Amino acid sequence: MDINGIKDILLNPALLSVFALFLLCIKRVNVLLAIIISTIIAGLLSGIGLSSIMNTFILGMGGNSETALSYILLGAFAATMAHSGFTDVISSKISKKISNNKSYLIIILALIAMASQNIIPIHIAFIPILIPPLIPIMNNLHIDRRAISCVLAFGLKMPYITIPVGFGLIFQNLIADNMLQNGVMISKNSIWKLTAILGIGMFVALLVAIFISYRNPREYKTTSYTEAKNNSETKLKFQHYLIILAAIITFIVQLVTKSLPLGALVGLGIMFSFGVISQDKMDHMVNEGIYMMGYVAFVMLVAAGFASVLKETGAIETFVNSILPYLPENIIFSSFVILIIGLFITTGIGTSFGTIPIISVLFIPICTKIGFNPAQIVILIAAAAALGDAGSPASDTTLGPTAGLNADGQHNHIFDTCIPTFIHFNTALIISALLGIYLLG
Repeated sequence: MDINGIKDILLNPALLSVFALFLLCIKRVNVLLAIIISTIIAGLLSGIGLSSIMNTFILGMGGNSETALSYILLGAFAATMAHSGFTDVISSKISKKISNNKSYLIIILALIAMASQNIIPIHIAFIPILIPPLIPIMNNLHIDRRAISCVLAFGLKMPYITIPVGFGLIFQNLIADNMLQNGVMISKNSIWKLTAILGIGMFVALLVAIFISYRNPREYKTTSYTEAKNNSETKLKFQHYLIILAAIITFIVQLVTKSLPLGALVGLGIMFSFGVISQDKMDHMVNEGIYMMGYVAFVMLVAAGFASVLKETGAIETFVNSILPYLPENIIFSSFVILIIGLFITTGIGTSFGTIPIISVLFIPICTKIGFNPAQIVILIAAAAALGDAGSPASDTTLGPTAGLNADGQHNHIFDTCIPTFIHFNTALIISALLGIYLLG
Protein backbone atom coordinates (compact mmCIF):
# COMPACT_ATOMS: atom_id res chain seq x y z
CA MET A 1 0.00 0.00 0.00
CA ASP A 2 1.12 3.57 -0.76
CA ILE A 3 2.03 5.33 2.51
CA ASN A 4 1.03 8.74 1.16
CA GLY A 5 -2.28 7.37 -0.05
CA ILE A 6 -3.07 5.92 3.36
CA LYS A 7 -2.08 9.23 4.96
CA ASP A 8 -4.42 11.15 2.64
CA ILE A 9 -7.31 8.88 3.61
CA LEU A 10 -6.69 9.12 7.36
CA LEU A 11 -6.28 12.93 7.28
CA ASN A 12 -9.29 13.56 5.08
CA PRO A 13 -11.50 16.29 6.64
CA ALA A 14 -14.70 14.30 6.02
CA LEU A 15 -13.35 11.18 7.73
CA LEU A 16 -11.85 13.15 10.62
CA SER A 17 -15.12 15.01 11.20
CA VAL A 18 -17.13 11.77 11.27
CA PHE A 19 -14.57 10.24 13.63
CA ALA A 20 -14.81 13.34 15.84
CA LEU A 21 -18.60 12.95 15.81
CA PHE A 22 -18.30 9.36 16.98
CA LEU A 23 -15.84 10.22 19.75
CA LEU A 24 -17.95 13.11 21.01
CA CYS A 25 -21.02 10.89 21.20
CA ILE A 26 -19.09 8.14 22.97
CA LYS A 27 -17.94 10.77 25.50
CA ARG A 28 -21.64 11.57 26.07
CA VAL A 29 -21.51 14.99 24.44
CA ASN A 30 -25.04 15.94 23.37
CA VAL A 31 -25.66 14.59 19.85
CA LEU A 32 -26.95 17.95 18.61
CA LEU A 33 -23.82 19.75 19.80
CA ALA A 34 -21.57 16.91 18.59
CA ILE A 35 -22.89 17.24 15.03
CA ILE A 36 -22.43 21.03 15.02
CA ILE A 37 -18.88 20.74 16.39
CA SER A 38 -18.04 18.06 13.81
CA THR A 39 -19.44 20.30 11.07
CA ILE A 40 -17.12 23.13 12.11
CA ILE A 41 -14.15 20.71 12.25
CA ALA A 42 -14.87 19.53 8.69
CA GLY A 43 -15.07 23.12 7.40
CA LEU A 44 -11.99 24.42 9.19
CA LEU A 45 -9.83 21.45 8.12
CA SER A 46 -10.89 22.17 4.53
CA GLY A 47 -9.92 25.83 4.78
CA ILE A 48 -13.44 27.29 4.86
CA GLY A 49 -14.12 30.32 7.06
CA LEU A 50 -16.45 30.08 10.05
CA SER A 51 -19.09 32.37 8.57
CA SER A 52 -19.19 30.34 5.34
CA ILE A 53 -19.42 27.10 7.34
CA MET A 54 -22.40 28.33 9.31
CA ASN A 55 -24.18 29.78 6.25
CA THR A 56 -23.82 26.49 4.37
CA PHE A 57 -24.85 24.54 7.47
CA ILE A 58 -28.01 26.59 8.05
CA LEU A 59 -29.06 26.49 4.39
CA GLY A 60 -28.49 22.73 4.32
CA MET A 61 -30.75 22.14 7.32
CA GLY A 62 -33.76 22.69 5.08
CA GLY A 63 -33.12 19.33 3.45
CA ASN A 64 -34.80 17.58 6.38
CA SER A 65 -37.49 20.16 7.12
CA GLU A 66 -40.38 17.84 6.18
CA THR A 67 -38.99 15.12 8.43
CA ALA A 68 -38.64 17.54 11.36
CA LEU A 69 -42.19 18.83 10.93
CA SER A 70 -43.49 15.25 10.87
CA TYR A 71 -41.83 14.49 14.20
CA ILE A 72 -43.27 17.60 15.87
CA LEU A 73 -46.85 16.93 14.70
CA LEU A 74 -46.66 13.26 15.61
CA GLY A 75 -45.41 14.20 19.06
CA ALA A 76 -48.52 16.34 19.55
CA PHE A 77 -50.66 13.43 18.27
CA ALA A 78 -49.10 11.08 20.83
CA ALA A 79 -49.47 13.59 23.68
CA THR A 80 -53.16 14.04 22.90
CA MET A 81 -53.72 10.27 22.90
CA ALA A 82 -52.01 9.89 26.27
CA HIS A 83 -53.94 12.74 27.94
CA SER A 84 -57.26 11.38 26.69
CA GLY A 85 -56.73 8.18 28.71
CA PHE A 86 -56.78 6.00 25.59
CA THR A 87 -53.45 4.30 26.34
CA ASP A 88 -54.47 3.63 29.96
CA VAL A 89 -57.59 1.80 28.80
CA ILE A 90 -55.59 -0.29 26.31
CA SER A 91 -53.04 -1.16 29.01
CA SER A 92 -55.77 -2.31 31.39
CA LYS A 93 -57.44 -4.43 28.71
CA ILE A 94 -54.16 -6.16 27.89
CA SER A 95 -53.45 -6.84 31.57
CA LYS A 96 -56.84 -8.51 32.08
CA LYS A 97 -56.81 -10.63 28.93
CA ILE A 98 -53.25 -11.95 28.87
CA SER A 99 -53.73 -14.29 31.84
CA ASN A 100 -50.81 -16.74 31.81
CA ASN A 101 -50.18 -16.74 28.08
CA LYS A 102 -46.58 -15.64 27.42
CA SER A 103 -46.90 -15.92 23.64
CA TYR A 104 -50.03 -13.76 23.65
CA LEU A 105 -48.18 -10.99 25.49
CA ILE A 106 -45.21 -11.10 23.10
CA ILE A 107 -47.44 -10.99 20.01
CA ILE A 108 -49.51 -8.08 21.38
CA LEU A 109 -46.44 -6.03 22.27
CA ALA A 110 -44.87 -6.68 18.87
CA LEU A 111 -48.05 -5.62 17.06
CA ILE A 112 -48.48 -2.47 19.19
CA ALA A 113 -44.84 -1.49 18.65
CA MET A 114 -45.23 -1.99 14.89
CA ALA A 115 -48.47 0.01 14.85
CA SER A 116 -46.70 2.88 16.63
CA GLN A 117 -44.52 3.32 13.54
CA ASN A 118 -47.17 3.14 10.83
CA ILE A 119 -50.85 2.83 11.73
CA ILE A 120 -50.87 5.11 14.81
CA PRO A 121 -47.48 6.82 14.35
CA ILE A 122 -46.64 7.87 17.92
CA HIS A 123 -43.22 6.18 17.98
CA ILE A 124 -41.87 5.39 21.47
CA ALA A 125 -44.43 7.53 23.32
CA PHE A 126 -46.56 4.47 24.16
CA ILE A 127 -43.81 2.58 26.01
CA PRO A 128 -43.54 4.53 29.31
CA ILE A 129 -47.36 4.48 29.51
CA LEU A 130 -48.14 0.91 28.44
CA ILE A 131 -45.23 -1.24 29.64
CA PRO A 132 -44.88 -0.51 33.41
CA PRO A 133 -48.37 -1.81 34.32
CA LEU A 134 -47.53 -5.04 32.49
CA ILE A 135 -44.30 -5.71 34.40
CA PRO A 136 -46.00 -7.62 37.28
CA ILE A 137 -47.49 -9.97 34.66
CA MET A 138 -44.06 -10.42 33.05
CA ASN A 139 -42.64 -11.24 36.49
CA ASN A 140 -45.37 -13.83 37.16
CA LEU A 141 -44.63 -15.45 33.79
CA HIS A 142 -40.87 -15.31 34.52
CA ILE A 143 -40.23 -13.65 31.16
CA ASP A 144 -36.65 -12.56 30.47
CA ARG A 145 -37.03 -8.83 29.81
CA ARG A 146 -34.18 -9.01 27.30
CA ALA A 147 -36.62 -10.86 25.05
CA ILE A 148 -39.18 -8.07 25.49
CA SER A 149 -36.56 -5.42 24.70
CA CYS A 150 -35.87 -7.30 21.45
CA VAL A 151 -39.61 -7.51 20.72
CA LEU A 152 -40.03 -3.75 21.23
CA ALA A 153 -36.89 -2.90 19.24
CA PHE A 154 -38.11 -5.10 16.38
CA GLY A 155 -41.50 -3.38 16.37
CA LEU A 156 -39.90 0.07 16.48
CA LYS A 157 -37.37 -0.63 13.75
CA MET A 158 -38.55 -3.21 11.21
CA PRO A 159 -41.68 -1.30 10.04
CA TYR A 160 -39.86 1.89 9.05
CA ILE A 161 -37.34 -0.15 7.06
CA THR A 162 -39.92 -2.16 5.13
CA ILE A 163 -43.38 -0.49 5.25
CA PRO A 164 -43.86 2.82 3.33
CA VAL A 165 -46.33 4.36 5.79
CA GLY A 166 -45.79 6.57 8.84
CA PHE A 167 -42.15 6.65 9.88
CA GLY A 168 -41.47 4.19 7.07
CA LEU A 169 -42.61 6.89 4.63
CA ILE A 170 -40.14 9.33 6.21
CA PHE A 171 -37.26 6.85 6.17
CA GLN A 172 -37.80 5.67 2.62
CA ASN A 173 -38.38 9.19 1.28
CA LEU A 174 -35.11 10.23 2.92
CA ILE A 175 -33.29 7.43 1.10
CA ALA A 176 -34.84 8.35 -2.27
CA ASP A 177 -34.23 12.10 -1.81
CA ASN A 178 -30.62 11.69 -0.72
CA MET A 179 -29.90 9.26 -3.54
CA LEU A 180 -31.30 11.82 -6.00
CA GLN A 181 -29.18 14.58 -4.44
CA ASN A 182 -26.12 12.38 -4.97
CA GLY A 183 -26.90 11.57 -8.59
CA VAL A 184 -28.80 8.25 -8.40
CA MET A 185 -32.43 7.99 -9.51
CA ILE A 186 -34.77 5.60 -7.71
CA SER A 187 -38.56 5.42 -7.45
CA LYS A 188 -39.83 6.02 -3.90
CA ASN A 189 -42.50 3.36 -4.41
CA SER A 190 -39.88 0.70 -5.17
CA ILE A 191 -37.79 1.09 -2.01
CA TRP A 192 -39.94 -1.07 0.27
CA LYS A 193 -39.80 -3.92 -2.22
CA LEU A 194 -36.00 -3.85 -2.01
CA THR A 195 -35.72 -3.43 1.75
CA ALA A 196 -38.17 -6.26 2.47
CA ILE A 197 -35.25 -8.67 2.72
CA LEU A 198 -33.89 -6.64 5.64
CA GLY A 199 -37.23 -7.00 7.44
CA ILE A 200 -37.19 -10.76 6.87
CA GLY A 201 -33.71 -10.93 8.37
CA MET A 202 -34.86 -8.99 11.44
CA PHE A 203 -37.85 -11.30 11.88
CA VAL A 204 -35.53 -14.32 11.92
CA ALA A 205 -33.37 -12.54 14.50
CA LEU A 206 -36.46 -11.89 16.65
CA LEU A 207 -37.37 -15.59 16.60
CA VAL A 208 -33.81 -16.46 17.64
CA ALA A 209 -33.98 -13.99 20.54
CA ILE A 210 -37.37 -15.27 21.80
CA PHE A 211 -37.03 -19.01 21.29
CA ILE A 212 -33.27 -19.56 21.71
CA SER A 213 -31.31 -16.75 23.37
CA TYR A 214 -33.79 -15.65 26.05
CA ARG A 215 -36.29 -18.51 26.28
CA ASN A 216 -35.26 -19.59 29.80
CA PRO A 217 -37.21 -18.18 32.77
CA ARG A 218 -35.69 -15.26 34.64
CA GLU A 219 -36.58 -14.19 38.16
CA TYR A 220 -37.23 -10.57 39.16
CA LYS A 221 -38.05 -9.12 42.56
CA THR A 222 -41.68 -8.22 43.19
CA THR A 223 -42.20 -4.52 43.93
CA SER A 224 -45.17 -2.17 44.24
CA TYR A 225 -43.97 0.60 41.96
CA THR A 226 -46.71 0.58 39.29
CA GLU A 227 -49.81 1.30 41.30
CA ALA A 228 -49.97 4.90 40.14
CA LYS A 229 -50.01 3.68 36.56
CA ASN A 230 -52.61 0.97 36.95
CA ASN A 231 -56.02 1.94 35.69
CA SER A 232 -59.15 -0.03 36.51
CA GLU A 233 -61.11 1.65 33.72
CA THR A 234 -61.39 -0.70 30.75
CA LYS A 235 -64.24 0.88 28.80
CA LEU A 236 -63.57 2.81 25.64
CA LYS A 237 -65.40 6.13 25.72
CA PHE A 238 -66.69 8.19 22.81
CA GLN A 239 -63.53 10.29 22.72
CA HIS A 240 -61.45 7.13 22.41
CA TYR A 241 -63.38 6.05 19.33
CA LEU A 242 -62.71 9.50 17.90
CA ILE A 243 -58.98 8.86 18.41
CA ILE A 244 -59.28 5.57 16.50
CA LEU A 245 -61.14 7.41 13.72
CA ALA A 246 -58.44 10.12 13.65
CA ALA A 247 -55.72 7.48 13.44
CA ILE A 248 -57.46 5.72 10.53
CA ILE A 249 -57.92 8.98 8.63
CA THR A 250 -54.29 9.92 9.33
CA PHE A 251 -53.27 6.58 7.86
CA ILE A 252 -55.43 7.08 4.75
CA VAL A 253 -54.20 10.65 4.16
CA GLN A 254 -50.59 9.42 4.34
CA LEU A 255 -51.26 6.76 1.73
CA VAL A 256 -53.12 9.09 -0.64
CA THR A 257 -50.92 12.21 -0.38
CA LYS A 258 -47.57 10.56 0.51
CA SER A 259 -47.27 13.28 3.15
CA LEU A 260 -46.92 12.30 6.80
CA PRO A 261 -47.09 15.92 8.09
CA LEU A 262 -50.41 16.42 6.30
CA GLY A 263 -51.77 13.15 7.70
CA ALA A 264 -50.75 14.05 11.25
CA LEU A 265 -52.22 17.53 10.86
CA VAL A 266 -55.56 16.11 9.72
CA GLY A 267 -55.58 13.66 12.64
CA LEU A 268 -54.87 16.45 15.13
CA GLY A 269 -57.59 18.57 13.54
CA ILE A 270 -60.16 15.81 14.04
CA MET A 271 -59.22 15.28 17.70
CA PHE A 272 -59.29 18.99 18.55
CA SER A 273 -62.41 19.74 16.49
CA PHE A 274 -64.46 17.00 18.16
CA GLY A 275 -63.30 17.80 21.66
CA VAL A 276 -61.12 14.77 22.44
CA ILE A 277 -59.03 17.35 24.28
CA SER A 278 -60.53 20.75 25.06
CA GLN A 279 -59.27 23.61 22.89
CA ASP A 280 -57.84 25.46 25.88
CA LYS A 281 -55.33 22.58 26.16
CA MET A 282 -54.31 22.74 22.50
CA ASP A 283 -51.21 24.82 23.21
CA HIS A 284 -50.18 22.42 25.97
CA MET A 285 -50.54 19.38 23.68
CA VAL A 286 -48.47 20.99 20.92
CA ASN A 287 -45.84 22.09 23.43
CA GLU A 288 -45.68 18.59 24.86
CA GLY A 289 -45.33 17.20 21.34
CA ILE A 290 -42.40 19.53 20.76
CA TYR A 291 -40.90 18.48 24.09
CA MET A 292 -41.37 14.79 23.25
CA MET A 293 -40.14 14.78 19.64
CA GLY A 294 -38.54 18.18 19.08
CA TYR A 295 -35.07 17.02 20.00
CA VAL A 296 -35.18 14.21 17.44
CA ALA A 297 -36.50 16.69 14.86
CA PHE A 298 -33.58 19.03 15.43
CA VAL A 299 -31.11 16.16 15.15
CA MET A 300 -32.59 15.50 11.71
CA LEU A 301 -32.13 19.15 10.75
CA VAL A 302 -28.52 19.49 11.89
CA ALA A 303 -27.61 16.14 10.29
CA ALA A 304 -28.75 17.53 6.93
CA GLY A 305 -26.68 20.67 7.58
CA PHE A 306 -23.65 18.54 8.38
CA ALA A 307 -24.05 16.63 5.13
CA SER A 308 -24.34 19.93 3.23
CA VAL A 309 -21.06 21.23 4.66
CA LEU A 310 -19.32 17.93 3.88
CA LYS A 311 -20.39 18.33 0.26
CA GLU A 312 -19.25 21.96 0.14
CA THR A 313 -15.75 21.14 1.41
CA GLY A 314 -14.99 18.88 -1.55
CA ALA A 315 -13.49 16.44 0.93
CA ILE A 316 -16.04 13.79 -0.06
CA GLU A 317 -14.79 13.56 -3.63
CA THR A 318 -11.21 13.44 -2.36
CA PHE A 319 -12.10 10.71 0.11
CA VAL A 320 -13.84 8.68 -2.59
CA ASN A 321 -10.92 8.94 -4.98
CA SER A 322 -8.47 8.07 -2.17
CA ILE A 323 -10.31 5.01 -0.86
CA LEU A 324 -11.27 3.44 -4.19
CA PRO A 325 -7.87 1.79 -4.82
CA TYR A 326 -8.00 0.08 -1.41
CA LEU A 327 -11.55 -1.27 -1.52
CA PRO A 328 -11.93 -4.92 -2.53
CA GLU A 329 -12.93 -5.37 -6.17
CA ASN A 330 -15.64 -7.77 -5.08
CA ILE A 331 -18.92 -5.87 -4.48
CA ILE A 332 -19.87 -8.14 -1.55
CA PHE A 333 -16.60 -7.45 0.31
CA SER A 334 -16.89 -3.73 -0.46
CA SER A 335 -20.46 -3.80 0.86
CA PHE A 336 -19.31 -5.40 4.10
CA VAL A 337 -16.73 -2.65 4.66
CA ILE A 338 -19.32 0.05 3.96
CA LEU A 339 -21.83 -1.58 6.33
CA ILE A 340 -19.28 -1.68 9.14
CA ILE A 341 -18.57 2.03 8.62
CA GLY A 342 -22.33 2.68 8.67
CA LEU A 343 -22.58 0.72 11.93
CA PHE A 344 -19.78 2.88 13.34
CA ILE A 345 -21.54 6.14 12.41
CA THR A 346 -25.08 5.18 13.44
CA THR A 347 -23.97 3.75 16.78
CA GLY A 348 -22.28 7.07 17.44
CA ILE A 349 -25.18 9.43 16.67
CA GLY A 350 -27.98 7.04 17.62
CA THR A 351 -30.43 7.75 14.80
CA SER A 352 -30.80 5.95 11.49
CA PHE A 353 -32.88 8.84 10.09
CA GLY A 354 -30.17 11.39 10.85
CA THR A 355 -27.49 9.06 9.48
CA ILE A 356 -28.96 8.81 5.97
CA PRO A 357 -27.77 12.26 4.73
CA ILE A 358 -24.29 11.61 6.12
CA ILE A 359 -23.70 8.12 4.73
CA SER A 360 -25.35 9.01 1.43
CA VAL A 361 -22.78 11.74 0.87
CA LEU A 362 -19.97 9.39 1.88
CA PHE A 363 -21.00 6.16 0.18
CA ILE A 364 -23.10 6.79 -2.92
CA PRO A 365 -20.19 8.22 -4.96
CA ILE A 366 -18.07 5.21 -3.92
CA CYS A 367 -20.82 2.73 -4.82
CA THR A 368 -21.37 4.40 -8.20
CA LYS A 369 -17.70 4.16 -9.11
CA ILE A 370 -17.40 0.55 -7.95
CA GLY A 371 -20.38 -0.48 -10.08
CA PHE A 372 -23.35 -0.89 -7.73
CA ASN A 373 -26.74 -0.65 -9.41
CA PRO A 374 -29.46 1.61 -7.86
CA ALA A 375 -31.28 -1.33 -6.23
CA GLN A 376 -28.11 -2.49 -4.51
CA ILE A 377 -27.41 1.05 -3.31
CA VAL A 378 -30.90 1.24 -1.76
CA ILE A 379 -30.28 -1.91 0.29
CA LEU A 380 -26.81 -0.75 1.27
CA ILE A 381 -27.93 2.73 2.38
CA ALA A 382 -31.00 1.40 4.25
CA ALA A 383 -29.00 -1.26 6.09
CA ALA A 384 -26.00 1.01 6.79
CA ALA A 385 -28.32 3.66 8.24
CA ALA A 386 -30.35 1.21 10.33
CA LEU A 387 -27.28 -0.57 11.68
CA GLY A 388 -26.51 0.62 15.17
CA ASP A 389 -29.95 2.14 15.73
CA ALA A 390 -30.74 -1.01 17.69
CA GLY A 391 -27.84 -1.19 20.10
CA SER A 392 -26.78 2.44 20.32
CA PRO A 393 -27.04 3.81 23.89
CA ALA A 394 -28.25 7.12 22.40
CA SER A 395 -30.97 5.63 20.17
CA ASP A 396 -34.69 5.95 20.85
CA THR A 397 -34.95 2.30 19.76
CA THR A 398 -33.05 1.37 22.94
CA LEU A 399 -33.96 4.29 25.19
CA GLY A 400 -37.70 3.65 24.72
CA PRO A 401 -37.73 -0.02 25.81
CA THR A 402 -35.46 0.72 28.77
CA ALA A 403 -37.74 3.56 29.90
CA GLY A 404 -40.61 1.10 30.22
CA LEU A 405 -38.86 -2.09 31.33
CA ASN A 406 -36.71 -0.39 33.98
CA ALA A 407 -39.67 1.12 35.81
CA ASP A 408 -38.79 -1.02 38.86
CA GLY A 409 -35.02 -0.54 38.51
CA GLN A 410 -34.32 -4.14 37.43
CA HIS A 411 -33.50 -3.65 33.75
CA ASN A 412 -30.02 -2.43 32.76
CA HIS A 413 -29.92 -0.18 29.70
CA ILE A 414 -26.60 -1.49 28.33
CA PHE A 415 -26.69 -5.19 29.25
CA ASP A 416 -30.43 -5.85 28.98
CA THR A 417 -31.37 -3.63 26.02
CA CYS A 418 -28.38 -2.37 24.02
CA ILE A 419 -26.26 -5.51 23.84
CA PRO A 420 -29.12 -7.97 23.11
CA THR A 421 -30.62 -5.78 20.38
CA PHE A 422 -27.18 -4.95 18.95
CA ILE A 423 -26.15 -8.59 18.63
CA HIS A 424 -29.39 -9.94 17.18
CA PHE A 425 -30.59 -7.21 14.82
CA ASN A 426 -27.30 -5.80 13.55
CA THR A 427 -26.03 -9.28 12.74
CA ALA A 428 -29.28 -9.98 10.90
CA LEU A 429 -29.12 -6.70 8.96
CA ILE A 430 -25.56 -7.29 7.78
CA ILE A 431 -26.29 -10.85 6.62
CA SER A 432 -29.59 -10.00 4.91
CA ALA A 433 -28.12 -6.88 3.25
CA LEU A 434 -25.20 -8.84 1.80
CA LEU A 435 -27.62 -11.52 0.59
CA GLY A 436 -29.86 -8.90 -1.03
CA ILE A 437 -26.94 -7.20 -2.75
CA TYR A 438 -25.74 -10.56 -4.05
CA LEU A 439 -29.17 -11.51 -5.40
CA LEU A 440 -29.58 -8.12 -7.14
CA GLY A 441 -26.13 -8.24 -8.73
